[in-house]
Amino acid sequence: MNIAPEDFGKLFTEFEREAFRLETLDDYSKSGGVDAYEAFLAGKPQPESYKSSGWVTTVRDATQAGRRMYRVHILNRPLSDYLRFELGWGYVRNQGAGEEFFILDTTEQVNPLDGVPDFWAFDERVVVSMKYGDAGAFLGAEIAPEGRAQEWLERRDTAMNHAVPFPEWWDRHKPE
Repeated sequence: MNIAPEDFGKLFTEFEREAFRLETLDDYSKSGGVDAYEAFLAGKPQPESYKSSGWVTTVRDATQAGRRMYRVHILNRPLSDYLRFELGWGYVRNQGAGEEFFILDTTEQVNPLDGVPDFWAFDERVVVSMKYGDAGAFLGAEIAPEGRAQEWLERRDTAMNHAVPFPEWWDRHKPE
């Protein structure tokens, strides 16, 4: 069942314990932060509006209230321009607000979640799968039927079991 954007947005402020995200794409450049991405590509500094975006506030509010926000990104090297932006600017920025990141690098291992779409899991009971088009254009989201959360949580667990903490991965693979 499709979920309305405003209902999806409420999940980020109403979850009680944890929100987990699986990211699977190399490019989300058509889903937001376009100005910041263009600045990154042009070698310019981060725009102030990017540094203090609404997402940063959402993350900070949640983590300061003791709620966990974390994600795993499945990727392989060499990194796309967009991934260099997302990891180098976005992840580093969001870590400062308390979000945790993990990398499942499939450069030298098989992707254990091949074909699994991006999703968010809230409090291990509400799961929202996400649909994307070209260049990561967000097309909408669908809430998983009640009682089906467990299969998505197994995917989360698989991702976490194969991933390494972002700071550790970034120290080894950060582009020069």
